[in-house]
Amino acid sequence: MLSLFLVALASATLLPGGSEVWLARQWCAGQPAAALWLVATLGNTLGGLINVALGRYARHFENRRWFPAGPRALARGEAWYARAGAWSLLLSWVPLVGDALTVAAGVMRLSVWRAALLIGVAKGLRYAVVLWLAERWLSVMC
Repeated sequence: MLSLFLVALASATLLPGGSEVWLARQWCAGQPAAALWLVATLGNTLGGLINVALGRYARHFENRRWFPAGPRALARGEAWYARAGAWSLLLSWVPLVGDALTVAAGVMRLSVWRAALLIGVAKGLRYAVVLWLAERWLSVMC
């Protein structure tokens, strides 16, 4: 289970990787689905929150010439993000796109608790689907 947590955590950060295969492998090994779901969801959510923290830290460099957005663009982005952007975290499970969304949540200074809730829901639903598919299609192969 610890390995699943670590793989799920790492795959949610900017590091490359995918935890779905590891989850299915653990399921085939006879681990209880509910425990697998919980461990993978917690690990992947924590990884997403690491990206949020990286985005928040990136704001320390907003006055540098190389920072990708100027003060006006950041202000416009924050205004838009305050209205609708947080909900984009429901797509944080999508490969590649999800990492960028979680970093953007940090750059836009979204509440950590709101980010954790939205990321957790998204990641939890994804792992529920993965386990459901494993039960339907992999049970004959395990």
